[in-house]
Amino acid sequence: MIDWDDIRYFLAVARGGSVRAAAEGLGVYHSTVLRRIAQLEEHLGAQMFEKLPSGYRLTAAGEEVLELANQMEASSHQLETRVFGRDQSVRGLLRVTLAPTLATHLLMPDLADFARQHPDIEMDIVSSGELANLTNREADIAIRVVYDRKTLPLNLHALKGPELFSGVYMSRDRLAAWRAGAPDPIRWIVISMFGVPDWASEGEVRTTGVPFRTTDGEAQIVAVRQGLGMTTLPCFVGDADPLLVRVPGTDLHMHGTLWLLTQGETRKTKRVRLFTEFVSGRLAAYAPLLAGLSISRD
Repeated sequence: MIDWDDIRYFLAVARGGSVRAAAEGLGVYHSTVLRRIAQLEEHLGAQMFEKLPSGYRLTAAGEEVLELANQMEASSHQLETRVFGRDQSVRGLLRVTLAPTLATHLLMPDLADFARQHPDIEMDIVSSGELANLTNREADIAIRVVYDRKTLPLNLHALKGPELFSGVYMSRDRLAAWRAGAPDPIRWIVISMFGVPDWASEGEVRTTGVPFRTTDGEAQIVAVRQGLGMTTLPCFVGDADPLLVRVPGTDLHMHGTLWLLTQGETRKTKRVRLFTEFVSGRLAAYAPLLAGLSISRD
């Protein structure tokens, strides 16, 4: 009989295109992946991959196995979610995925409150920019910023939360220096993969230097605190930071809508329902902060 774990390793190599990618995705050693693939090939009596300079390519036999392996994986996930959906205990593992900024600057105190209220629930918080696949049980609940409702996966249950707005911010000290006539250049601070949005280019303060780029949101926030220039931030980040202030003359812009996403049978479990009700209530209370209405504009 074929070992399902061997199939998992096979799928990881087929999808990642290399043993290294598969090992990183599975969190195992390179040698473990090679051993599992060799074990599967020995069991089936056929070579699954052709090793090329560019990576691993499926053989004809491997292509046939891939189709069946995908079916096996789908059946395994379906069985798992149905059994999980019948579990009504307030204990066990609960995996929640959300963007790092939401976890760090908004919801971590609430996640901690929920954990204290339910000490038998093991919390696994996946704060990442990557979109976890709820159908494959990579997470039980996703808290996502969605820009277009039409992009919501049709196979997921979606609960709408508050709207999220962004503004243009700079450090209070840098704004005071600019008003006093300081000649230092003011830069746009941007995350590398994004440019400066058109809506953020109008205001009393104009940039005079070359851009300053970072690769993540936390570095972006630290850079603007240091007085390098100005940047766009969600209002719940910028307004809550005592070192930052909105740039005079700039408007707010709708960044998206927060949605709570759950999958099929999974959302029927008591711990998922408890968390969904809990966090949706907290998000509703944060609606003014998320919309940029919690402070007076400087």
